[in-house]
Amino acid sequence: MFSLYDEGIWTTDDSWFEVTHESIARTIADHVAAARPSNKPIMLDCFAGVGGNAIAFALSGAFRRVYAIEKNEAALACARHNASIYGVLDKITFFHGDCFDILGLNGVKPGVTVDVLSKVISQAGIIFASPPWGGPGYKNAGDVFDLDLMPYSLEYMYSRFAQITKSIVLFLPRTSDLNQIAKYVEGNSKAQIVHYCTHEKSKALCVYFGEWQDVTGR
Repeated sequence: MFSLYDEGIWTTDDSWFEVTHESIARTIADHVAAARPSNKPIMLDCFAGVGGNAIAFALSGAFRRVYAIEKNEAALACARHNASIYGVLDKITFFHGDCFDILGLNGVKPGVTVDVLSKVISQAGIIFASPPWGGPGYKNAGDVFDLDLMPYSLEYMYSRFAQITKSIVLFLPRTSDLNQIAKYVEGNSKAQIVHYCTHEKSKALCVYFGEWQDVTGR
């Protein structure tokens, strides 16, 4: 899960099911860094959890700033602590709350919405989102996973994130319904889909919406 786990990494009970394995998080960070649009030097992790992906983005050294949002206060405390263990706490700005509220995507909420953050991301940012899949029970959903069954459906997320930027990376179950994903590929553009594996088995996939170079560098 974390290579520095024995150095004092903090986790929550739920994070055992939710955190991205470090090897995968680092590979995703490398892919995003290598293929991102040149005018997008800012990363926003909308579901930061205990910090796995945000830390990997910060460790890559490829981004001017990493922002991370997490609504679970205990998980956020873990993320801050874990970032300090990896020596990147000064490279990540953390926000506590629901990402859609903080970004003003459910209407502006005084004292909650951070207008400057949404403006920064709209001008120079990439949104990365590893949403909750519905707990370990998602594995029993059959050969093809219905993305509308997630606590935040694909339609809900994409329709809101796309109001800020078209540069969106979604970390989703490996059996995600590709037909559902294809509905959100606009016009003549395309989305890249990459499976991420450990021990030669796919653990999840990322969908890269927007204008990217070849993500895997092939």
